[in-house]
Amino acid sequence: MDLTDAEVEALGTHGYFLRDGFLGEPRALAVRDAALARVAAGVLRPAGIRRGADHSLDTSVRGDHIEWVLPGSDAALETLWHHFRELGDAVSSAAYLGLGRFDVQLACYPGGGAHYARHRDAFPGQSNRRLTAIWYANAGWTPQDGGMLRLHPEDTGTPVDVAPVLDRLVVFLSERLEHEVLPSHATRLALTAWFYGRGA
Repeated sequence: MDLTDAEVEALGTHGYFLRDGFLGEPRALAVRDAALARVAAGVLRPAGIRRGADHSLDTSVRGDHIEWVLPGSDAALETLWHHFRELGDAVSSAAYLGLGRFDVQLACYPGGGAHYARHRDAFPGQSNRRLTAIWYANAGWTPQDGGMLRLHPEDTGTPVDVAPVLDRLVVFLSERLEHEVLPSHATRLALTAWFYGRGA
């Protein structure tokens, strides 16, 4: 897997880039089916905010349900996991980020206005997440479904709304880009990989 020159430039200038058709439709639909099966099985749990002793549940801030994804859990999900690994290698090579390990999480927003308030995925200066990659599994998404990802690039100050359509990948610098999930009015599926520096 390689990044295009435009993707590298966008990541450096704006802090993010988008790529459609990350897996190809057949694989994307297989991942979607696997994700929906996990949701139907009831294995996802309400997501919390903050870490450690400060961890809590607060649906006014974050309303999704989550499960961590590991290799071997499901063939289709493992395919996406390996694509994320290749993506991390490609970004490390092209953008000199020195990425190492990564975690993958399945998130489902159940509709009903569930959202995630504006935040960053990491805090500057800590051995923490360096790159966020979000892949969407929403076939047939319409604007009425809501759940847009709103990015807040530092360079323009103008928010950018991204539709969470099937097989779209959004990649951004975790420490740099604030973002939020706008209220979802239908089931919204996303799988996110967070990449850490090699020393983390």
